[in-house]
Amino acid sequence: MAARLNYLELPVTDTARAKAFYGAAFGWAFSDFGPTYAATTTGDTDVGFQADDSEKSAAALPVIGVDDLDAALAAIEAAGGRITMAPFAFPGGRRFHFADPDDHELAVMQPG
Repeated sequence: MAARLNYLELPVTDTARAKAFYGAAFGWAFSDFGPTYAATTTGDTDVGFQADDSEKSAAALPVIGVDDLDAALAAIEAAGGRITMAPFAFPGGRRFHFADPDDHELAVMQPG
């Protein structure tokens, strides 16, 4: 798969409230992944809500899907990106976070 934006994680204060709003506004359905995380699971560009203060990003977090997480990490570092969260496993694969030269935080994930 070519690298492409495939996920958007939004920091929220209340996962249930976010699910209710987006469900009513757009008809989206969500799967719960614990008490503070829920996401659409359409397989297209999905949206996740993170309400855990210790894990949520400061702003919306675009997630780029790749085939090789380690190669993407090396390429980002070589291009001048700054790793803000080391690679970790999550339900659905592995990912890491980085900041671009303008200090925008993004994530890269490899399904698996």
